[in-house]
Amino acid sequence: MEHKVALVTGAASGIGAAVTRALAQRGARVAAMDHDATRLSAAVEKMTADGLDVEAFVVDVTNSMDVEDVVERAERRLGSVEFLVNAAGVLRLGQARSLTDDDWSATFAVNATGVFLMSRAVVNRMVPRARGAIVTVASNAAGTARTEMAAYAASKAAATMFTKCLGLEVAEYGIRCNLVAPGSTDTPMLRSMWQDGTGPKTAIEGRPEAFRVGIPLRKLAQPSDIADAVLFLLSDQAAHITMHDLTVDGGASLGV
Repeated sequence: MEHKVALVTGAASGIGAAVTRALAQRGARVAAMDHDATRLSAAVEKMTADGLDVEAFVVDVTNSMDVEDVVERAERRLGSVEFLVNAAGVLRLGQARSLTDDDWSATFAVNATGVFLMSRAVVNRMVPRARGAIVTVASNAAGTARTEMAAYAASKAAATMFTKCLGLEVAEYGIRCNLVAPGSTDTPMLRSMWQDGTGPKTAIEGRPEAFRVGIPLRKLAQPSDIADAVLFLLSDQAAHITMHDLTVDGGASLGV
């Protein structure tokens, strides 16, 4: 991955930040993208202080013109993008029948439309070069029903199928499109779901009243666990893998 250019959305924290660091540690030049300028700047400053080749780009992934502009700027500054990681995501909790219009539209705008807009902007530049790899960070909730997560699960399911369809269409150009589906991962998003100090224990042991099994491996994933899976799918070790959905959840979805 040395000297190759990667673009990562949601890079200010959590899984996106872990992926950004992992790519840079392997020699990639990384365009770290997020809508939160303050948190993005702080994250990138830490990485560059460690000698990593990372540059911050503020972007609203829900805005088509903003996306096209930022991808163009990233390529002018860093070079042709060879890797894209769609890691930006939002979570709105609530019973399906109680979700507001804004809950639904905001969730899909980032988690599904954002993946579409960013992937389109990047892949249209990859096709003439006949090379590239894309990984979308989805969720095990895309294939497993969860209480109070209808908007999130549906948006991740949409992003999952979009990425697979895209992978089918661009395979003839040597471009691979895959997914990583995390389960409970120790990130700010997961912590926002916890009401008290029992959050980790509940995630590991499960909640029968919510029809949710626990984690057979008896631990939460770390962002670096997800980053490792993302890097594998981007790497030459996965050169014959496309349209694949790699679940990284400690067995929480029981291998289904």
